[in-house]
Amino acid sequence: MKAADVMTTAIVTVQPETPVHAIAETLLKHGISAVPVVDGAGVPLGIVSEGDLMPRADSDREARHDWWLQMLSEGEAVHPDYVRFLKSDTRTAKDVMVGPVVTVEETTALADIADLLVEKRIKRVPVVRAGHIVGIVSRADLLKTMTGLNHTGADPVHDDPNAWPTPSDKLAALSRPVAPPAPPPHDPAADDLSASAFRELGLEHEHEEDEKRKHAKELADEKHHRLASDMLASHLTDETWQKLLRNARSAAKKGEQESLLLRFPAELCTDHGRAVNAPDPEWPSTLRGMAADIYLRWKSELRPHGFVLQARVVDFPDGIPGDIGLFLTWGKTEAAHH
Repeated sequence: MKAADVMTTAIVTVQPETPVHAIAETLLKHGISAVPVVDGAGVPLGIVSEGDLMPRADSDREARHDWWLQMLSEGEAVHPDYVRFLKSDTRTAKDVMVGPVVTVEETTALADIADLLVEKRIKRVPVVRAGHIVGIVSRADLLKTMTGLNHTGADPVHDDPNAWPTPSDKLAALSRPVAPPAPPPHDPAADDLSASAFRELGLEHEHEEDEKRKHAKELADEKHHRLASDMLASHLTDETWQKLLRNARSAAKKGEQESLLLRFPAELCTDHGRAVNAPDPEWPSTLRGMAADIYLRWKSELRPHGFVLQARVVDFPDGIPGDIGLFLTWGKTEAAHH
């Protein structure tokens, strides 16, 4: 593809005598960041970007570095120093433009244009025909081509030098003074410098921490209850059972003597885990759901081969049984088995 295939033909231009304030207004009006400078015949002489309009004196730069970002923010106030600078600046396009301008022909390949943008460290390049500007190719145009987006052009647009835009309401709004930030609200408690006030702060902190712990426990209890309900309604499948046996075999290969088959909330037991915690030899009769299924599979398939099934409480939140684990063991026997 060539420049003619992707170039933007709806180009905005200014002439060498265009005042700086009119250039700024043109950029703002068309939502662009740079504009070519052409002579009366449409021959490109240079380019003016928003950076070329920024104050060059150190004092001006210190006053406001990001004036252009503010200018594009729909009338937000900028530093008054820059507004005064912009309105009093007597320079024209020929004084601030970068030139001579780099150009390409309509037949220039896109790969060559991309190399040129990188080599010259520029963001856009005018396209000329017989020395006259007919379009412009930017990095965005190349990206559109790379991403497959449609590219449409239009006839060139040249600003009439006799009808340069005058400062608009938007630009005039830039002269509004910058309002100072509102002070933080006054906290009367900060004026109370006494031991009792400090103790009260400590009590407030303890209360907040208690509320956080209470909320966290409520969430944990709710999650525990949902898990117990799900496990009560679910049943052991052959696929899951075979997976548990494979895990146990892997544990044995590592020299371990037991494998956790299932961890479940104590409320899955009819007595909330009290028989397991005792331990009571009748604890298997308290199992429900998947835990009961695992016990029955162990009893019929693994106990005849010397395997032991143990049930142990694995945590005690607030001093009561929380989760219970069913462990398949093969190297030791303990009282808490069936």
